[in-house]
Amino acid sequence: MPAVQGMELRMEVDQRTKTVQGVQVVLDGSSLQMQAFAAPRTDGIWDEVRAEIRTQVTGQGGSVEELDGPFGTELLARLPVRTPDGRTAHRPFRFLGTDGSRWFLRGLLSGRAAVDPEAARRLEAVFAGVVVVRGTEARPPRELLPLHLPGRQPVPPPPPVPDGRPDLDPLTRGPEMTETR
Repeated sequence: MPAVQGMELRMEVDQRTKTVQGVQVVLDGSSLQMQAFAAPRTDGIWDEVRAEIRTQVTGQGGSVEELDGPFGTELLARLPVRTPDGRTAHRPFRFLGTDGSRWFLRGLLSGRAAVDPEAARRLEAVFAGVVVVRGTEARPPRELLPLHLPGRQPVPPPPPVPDGRPDLDPLTRGPEMTETR
């Protein structure tokens, strides 16, 4: 993720597993929350995710409209919130999505950036600059991809417990002999 002058970075950490599951960038009074997910090799999941978001927002009494944005189709949602004086107001959120090769990146803009294109530009640049390194391990679609803190590498899995047998992987080439004459 690119660093932008004046941004505040907040990591969303699962306290049980101590893994970073999301990141929030706060900049100029607006915020961008991002999460990365596993996706199928062949198809993207943004169309399905948009439909689910639409259902959730309207189920909460909100409204949703599809817009064409810098990352393709996105959603502008307005959710009802209770104001301090007890009235109901609507808070805007803008949902962004990008399908990659076996990954999906979801973004949520809130604050002025949800409705003001000029206020959104710097946060959109952060979203556009995110690099998702999916990894090679098999993961079910929509599984949250773990993130790592800036400047730190992800913690590797613990080594297997030795049981006295040689560590053989039947899918890798073993020792070879070469004959020279």
